[in-house]
This record gives sequence, structure tokens and C-alpha cells, in this order.
Amino acid sequence: MHIICMWITRDVEPLLNRMASQFPAVLVTGARQTGKTSLLRHLFPRASYITMDLPAHAEAATTTPDSLLNKYPEPLIIDEIQYAPALLKHLKVRIDRDRTPGRFLLTGSQGFSLMEGVSESLAGRCGILELLTLSYGEVRSAGFSSDEPSYMFLGGYPELYVGADYELWFPSYVATYLERDVRNISQVIDLQDFNRFLRVCALRNGQVLNYTDMARDTGIAPNTARKWVGLLVASGVLFLLEPYYGNRVKRIIKSPKLFFLDTGLASFLAGFHSSQELMDSSFASAFWEGYVFGQIKRFYANRGMRVPLYYWRTVNGQEVDLVIEDSPGSIIAIEAKWKEHPTLDDAGGLNALASAYEGKIKMKIILARTEVKYRLRDGSWVMGMKDLLEVLKTN
Repeated sequence: MHIICMWITRDVEPLLNRMASQFPAVLVTGARQTGKTSLLRHLFPRASYITMDLPAHAEAATTTPDSLLNKYPEPLIIDEIQYAPALLKHLKVRIDRDRTPGRFLLTGSQGFSLMEGVSESLAGRCGILELLTLSYGEVRSAGFSSDEPSYMFLGGYPELYVGADYELWFPSYVATYLERDVRNISQVIDLQDFNRFLRVCALRNGQVLNYTDMARDTGIAPNTARKWVGLLVASGVLFLLEPYYGNRVKRIIKSPKLFFLDTGLASFLAGFHSSQELMDSSFASAFWEGYVFGQIKRFYANRGMRVPLYYWRTVNGQEVDLVIEDSPGSIIAIEAKWKEHPTLDDAGGLNALASAYEGKIKMKIILARTEVKYRLRDGSWVMGMKDLLEVLKTN
């Protein structure tokens, strides 16, 4: 891949700057290699830096925390804080003495009970944001000539856009994740089983979660499958999209949908070798749905907006891929279609939802592979991702 630039501007940068101007500490969370450290070092080039990834630093953070912190001028970037959670209470003491904004800039993974430690020690003192991999818009804004299928296949890990080889990078990433993160946050006994479970999850990207089937295909117990899904969610690899009930519970599917937060990782684990192979497969529609979900989640996360996202499916098979409750009782309903020219036939789920929740649907959208925006006879809009993001900005 041609290297166009070494820094790709992140949409979350204004939010991070705003947090650092208001809170004494800021924590950037997210999965491994989403760019957390690079983002902080880019935006705060004069800040001191220390990583708890080094055993000596992690030990010093536990045994002599004040001496360690005194060595580094503020503002101070503390990387991989999950390896030294005891340091959080010492940061609290320092912050309570001096609440100057932007003193401590932390990175960490949501696993390792990190969020619980932050809630206990730094409540009201620390702004928290989640950094996901690059969005399709960020990739395009940086000058890369990627189309949506190529992005779905490659994903958004920043290193893949600054020279890393896909065929070498992903195996190394998965191995590192298995060897380090999994061993550190869970008593996973058989890493080979867990690796196989990752691939089983990838082949179910965008599908309703079924622990029994996943356990059977992996050769593990259903309770183990449930535990491992929780592990993948906690470490920022998976997201479970809950069903929308509203006030009608009985006839609604109650299991969540499983999504990889990066379609490139899912594509690699599922065994695809090119975007064309993915597009031609029976998994294309599910991966397109995962792409749509992922871009919308990034849109809200990068703005610090906690907007509830759901899906809707009845026991009769009526379904809407994404239900956005942008305010109580107000819904934007989105159906993801892996086609260029959707028709009224593709709006069946949207209209079923509108009938079930009359008066609550603000907008019905079919998100398709198109750059043209048009309206169907039933009032549903057909549009591409660019137009959808503009809609979300104004709602």
C-alpha cells in the first residue's frame, strides 16, 4: 500500500482536547493497537511519558509510586495503566491537591477491571473516551483511495495504513492478543481452543448470539463460550448489540447480536484473502451490516455521545438492523442492504417497526452501496454512508 502520510487525523481529537482542558486526568481506552498512545503523544508532544508495560515501572508504581511520579514532569502520559491499577489511588491524592486540567493522560484497556478502579479512585476527576480503529471517513480524509468493500476487508487498524503488511500484521496481532491480553485477564487454559473460538465468532459477525452453537463448533462448554464472549467484549474486540423492546416484550427476540468492532479483524479470522473474496461470499451482507454498525458507533463515540443503539427482530422474522434512540421515544431506524439500488421491497422491516411503534419513528433509512439519496413511496430514505452521517449530525 502506498504511504501517503504518517499521521492520520482522528475525529476524536477535538473531544480529547476538550476533556484535557476540563479534567485533571483523561483516560483513553480501547482495544490493542487502535492508536491510543500515538494519539496522546501527537496531541501532547511536550508531555512526559512512562509505560506500565515495563515490569520495572509497574513494580515501582506499586512499591514506590510517589518516587516514580516525581521523576516525570507534568503533564504526564501514563501508558498501559491497567498493569499498575494501584497507581490510580495515588493519582487521586495528587489531583485532590491540585485540580489543574490535563495533568495526567492515561491509556488502558477496559478489561483488567480497569474501569472499576477508575470509578473508585478518579470519579469526577477523569474524562474517559473510547478510541476505536479508524473509521472509513478518517481513512478517506487521509487521502487513501479505499472503497467500502476494501475497508470492510482491511479494517481500520492505523498501522495497516502506514506501511504494515496485512498478511504479516494480523497474525502477529492475534498472537500478541492471545499470548498477552488473554493470559493477563483470564484463566484461559487452552489458547488453541480460544483461537478457534475467535474464528467461530468471526463467522458469526452480525448474527444473533447463540452460545450453544458457538460452544458446539469450538468443542467447549456453553458456559465457557459465554465467559469468552465476555472477555472479548471487555477487551474491546466484540460488541453485543442488544434488542429493542420498547413496550412490547413478548414477541421480540431477546438475544443480542454479535459484532466485531473492526471488520478487518473479523475478515482475517474468517479466512478471507481479498475484498473480492469477501464480496462474493455468503457473508457479505452480514459484514456490510457490521460495517454500518461500526461506522455509526464510531460517529457517536468520537463525539462523546452516549446514544443507545439496538436492533429489532420479532419471532416472526421481521427485522431492522439498527435502531437509534436519539432521544426517549424518538427512533431513527436503519436497514443495511448489500445492494446499490434498494426498492420498496427492502423496507418491509422498517414499516413493520413503524407499525409496532407508531408515532416514535423519526426517520426510516435503507443504508446501501450508493452515493445517490432518494425517497421511496412509503417515506423510507435510501442513502449511502456519507449522507447518513450528515443526517446524524443534524439529529
